[in-house]
Amino acid sequence: MCEMSAGIIALVGGAEWTDGCDFDSYLLKASGSKEVSVLPTAAAYERPELAVQHSQQWFSALGARVNPVMVLTRKESEDEIFARQIENSSFIYLSGGSPMHLFSVLDESKCFQAIISALRKGAVLAGSSAGAMVLTDPMVDMRGGGLTLGLGLLKNLAILPHYNSVSNDLRQRVVSLAEPEVVVAGIDEKTALIRSADGEWTEMGTGHVHLSRAGTEFELSQLKSVTGTTI
Repeated sequence: MCEMSAGIIALVGGAEWTDGCDFDSYLLKASGSKEVSVLPTAAAYERPELAVQHSQQWFSALGARVNPVMVLTRKESEDEIFARQIENSSFIYLSGGSPMHLFSVLDESKCFQAIISALRKGAVLAGSSAGAMVLTDPMVDMRGGGLTLGLGLLKNLAILPHYNSVSNDLRQRVVSLAEPEVVVAGIDEKTALIRSADGEWTEMGTGHVHLSRAGTEFELSQLKSVTGTTI
């Protein structure tokens, strides 16, 4: 079933929770909450507790509290307690790390359904790097620039994070391999591509969002007409 989400979706190009990510203050205010549920799932093999600690330091400075949701394995993604934590959250944040692991853990899981339920109720959902990549379909494979299956919350959109630091070869390969209907969004670090509840898109942060479709430049104002949420 297709419908517009009631919440805000923020796709961050990486380097989350660092100076310059001032859009987090906006997202926090939009959520109406002083608590952020952080899922370090993508960092499961990269000391996820450090990702949590980093987020706690960052959001504490913004006057908010982090609720760690330690969903690191497929089994944990089916845990009712974790799912309830997520569904009752007003602000959910997916950290960076491995997009492939994040996809394998969340795909068709209770926790992903909880994310969808929270969005329907007006929650803010943010994902950085892997956390942004996995939300779309198709999803970029950073290992070679090919495109593969993502969670599909956002259709006809593929995210290439760390755009200001990846090679030109990778950029060109992703664009050349994308289907003609797919918009490739290259997002610089410390930069967010934000979708409002009514489907409008904006750019916030220290860098830029670089959009292309069928190999040509694509305007941010056109993005609403070709992308939508599938819930």
